[in-house]
Amino acid sequence: MAGSGADGSRIVVGISGSLGSLAALHHAVAEARRTDTEVLAVLCWTPPGDELGYRRTPCPPVVTAGRDAAVARLRQALDEAFAGRYAGVRLSCQAVRGDTGHSLVRCADRPGDLLVLGAGRERGRLARLVHPSVTAYCVRHASCPVLAVPRPPLQRDLDALERGHGLRAPAARN
Repeated sequence: MAGSGADGSRIVVGISGSLGSLAALHHAVAEARRTDTEVLAVLCWTPPGDELGYRRTPCPPVVTAGRDAAVARLRQALDEAFAGRYAGVRLSCQAVRGDTGHSLVRCADRPGDLLVLGAGRERGRLARLVHPSVTAYCVRHASCPVLAVPRPPLQRDLDALERGHGLRAPAARN
């Protein structure tokens, strides 16, 4: 996977705060321990209304608030992932303004980098057209290997509950 870090390679991991991204972070840290490689945790954000909306009505305080919220979300995700303890690896963090897929590919730009992502949840055809998969984008455009970490079982169970399937209370017996 990733190199020893002597060549400047890193493990870049996309963070959103979701269970899937936390699973990806744990996988990236485990790989970093194995290979003595630095981890770069990246949370991508856009201003409210997305970049197009911001360009139409620029408001610097909105950008500052968006950046501050992204940094707070990144800190919270790291605290949740490691219970406020040292991760045991060289770990740096970055909140990056921009589209998630494009920004992650831009961050994982070194030849020996490894980009680690949560695989995300399965979505219908229309949802994929409206909101393309970040993982699929990164696999198509990254210049380094991309590792998609499967959703943790808890995330699959929560998704099933959200859809109204699975995990139902047993029927009452007479």
